[in-house]
Amino acid sequence: MAEEKTEATELTGGATKLSKKATRRAYWDWMFWNLSMQNFERMQGPAIIKMLGDIREDLYPGDKESQQEMLERHEVFFNTEPYLGSIVPGIVLGMEASKAEGNDDVTPEFINAIKTALMGPFAGIGDSLLPGTLIPILLSIALGLCPNGELTGPLFYVVAFLAIMLPLTWFLFSYGVKAGANAAELVLSGGVKDKVTRAAEVVGLIVVGAIVAAYTKFNIGLVYTSGDLSISIADILDSIFPALPVLILSFVTYWLMVKKNWGAGKTMLLFLAISIIGYFTTILAV
Repeated sequence: MAEEKTEATELTGGATKLSKKATRRAYWDWMFWNLSMQNFERMQGPAIIKMLGDIREDLYPGDKESQQEMLERHEVFFNTEPYLGSIVPGIVLGMEASKAEGNDDVTPEFINAIKTALMGPFAGIGDSLLPGTLIPILLSIALGLCPNGELTGPLFYVVAFLAIMLPLTWFLFSYGVKAGANAAELVLSGGVKDKVTRAAEVVGLIVVGAIVAAYTKFNIGLVYTSGDLSISIADILDSIFPALPVLILSFVTYWLMVKKNWGAGKTMLLFLAISIIGYFTTILAV
């Protein structure tokens, strides 16, 4: 018992209400259910309730009223990036454990204020580093491993993604539990967040640009013929600037979606129409 309490104290920064087993259970609850029951009113709020609900007896043994109050205060809207943002539910858990220990400085209003203040910044960092950077890199490698539909590519992506995410999210979650509201201080102070986000955006744009150039095809089918002379317009453009039509198409897409506020569906319909017309007029080639 003494050893278990020592482990809990190390993990929660002084609160002994949580064992390491309970913290691990809360972590898996968040990882499996962070996007379950998602709705526009509360987004990931139900996932926080699920996480705390499964360990409510660890925090308030036999105290149904306190358990209900704890769950009710997390019915409010909550939304962040679920992986790098896993530090936020960890912080919530650490603060709830501290409150359950009788820390009067941790009020319900303070818990929700910290949760609301942190969800946006970590959503921005997570979206830049994961969907904007890591996932495109892993997918580009996976695509290169399965040019003919081999299973190597999907297997690589699944294994690599889990090998990176599971240790990272457990570290962030458990660190959030241990440090409580101070866990995000380093990231959110001194402009570190803005620098990391900016660097991630630059890397993400480079990776996406490389993927577009490697996998997008826009073949011009126009050929100039004079007697025995035959000149392919596509070959001339490739000799001057490889993948120039793809680059132009990318800028057109950017202009339509950013400057003209076109949606993705409308843009895709336009390119589908261009493809059909180009095919039947032989302006474009397969």
